[in-house]
Amino acid sequence: MKELDVLLEVYLNVALANAGQEERAVLARLLELPDPELASYLLAGVVADDPALAALIGRILAAAGAAPPGGGMMGVHPPVPHRA
Repeated sequence: MKELDVLLEVYLNVALANAGQEERAVLARLLELPDPELASYLLAGVVADDPALAALIGRILAAAGAAPPGGGMMGVHPPVPHRA
């Protein structure tokens, strides 16, 4: 999903250089999730049950200028279906 790529690219460009080993390990776990689950966290505002994942998702959204999960999605819009 292009929207996921954009959010993650911004985080990688802004914050990854300063991320410690623990945050990088959590990021690796996050990236192993299926796209629909990842989209639910990053695009739909679903809060992850795992506190470490939830915190990282909040940092990813903050880096992209989006509201944290549960707070709306300022600046991030869901895909618009194309009609033929």
